[in-house]
Amino acid sequence: MPIKIDDTLPAKSILEQENIFVMAAGRATHQDIRPLKIVILNLMPTKVATETQLLRCLSNTPLQIEPQLLKTSSYNPKNTSTEHLESFYKTFDQIKDQRFDGAIITGAPVEQLPFRDVEYWDELCRILDWAEENVYSSFFICWGAQAALYHYYGIDKHPLSQKLSGIYPHSLAQPNVPLFRGFDDRFHAPHSRHTTVHIADVAARPELMVLAESEQAGLYIAARRDGRQIFVTGHPEYDALTLDGEYKRDQSRGLAIAPPYNYYPNNDPTQPPNVTWRSHANLLYTNWLNYYVYQNTPYNLQANF
Repeated sequence: MPIKIDDTLPAKSILEQENIFVMAAGRATHQDIRPLKIVILNLMPTKVATETQLLRCLSNTPLQIEPQLLKTSSYNPKNTSTEHLESFYKTFDQIKDQRFDGAIITGAPVEQLPFRDVEYWDELCRILDWAEENVYSSFFICWGAQAALYHYYGIDKHPLSQKLSGIYPHSLAQPNVPLFRGFDDRFHAPHSRHTTVHIADVAARPELMVLAESEQAGLYIAARRDGRQIFVTGHPEYDALTLDGEYKRDQSRGLAIAPPYNYYPNNDPTQPPNVTWRSHANLLYTNWLNYYVYQNTPYNLQANF
């Protein structure tokens, strides 16, 4: 079933070329179902690419999804045109009186700053507090997961000796939760970060569960026990060339950085990368939408959660 998006959103033509079913708003209104309302706070600098990646993952379900893109008002992105932001994004003040079935809060290139030094930290805290009462299930990615764990539970991030970048194998700490239905015992996922959250800090909170981890990358997925908050420290939404672009960007800045781990054939950056995480990413988002949002959120969003 389709993603319901604006006809002029750049992601629409890209996804249609990939044979992904997207539906214009006019056609969607004639279907006698209630679409799931998903708000996406996009904090990534490459906003159009991130929109496309997330909508690609959200499209792989039999559900109709109505995404709402959200931007910060306390910080103006430098890498996305004002026209694009004004056409497709809203601010928190414009949506704060609404309720949503789900929320996604992305990563951001600010992880080496203390949380409270991030320019939009106070605004993000207001959004996180609002989400507890107005969003049924929230899905936090990379720095977004770190920020949410810190805000809600006081769990801090810790610097790594070098950037963690690449495709890492993971195992399931809780294989029987609905989020992992259909998963293999071991699977791959991308990471791209300079900091980490210690597994022991998450495990020490009785309201949280460690769900998936990696010997090399550490904590990957944790969740609140009721499934209302999912924390993913990697980037399952990344497409084939995202890590390649980040690596070449860092190289052009003169940074001493190794090629992403387990990404290029024979560790050779001149070769096209191997994509080994796409099925895991699609299944992760599909399971979240089905078992943690659709199966549990009330049909009437104004009802008590």
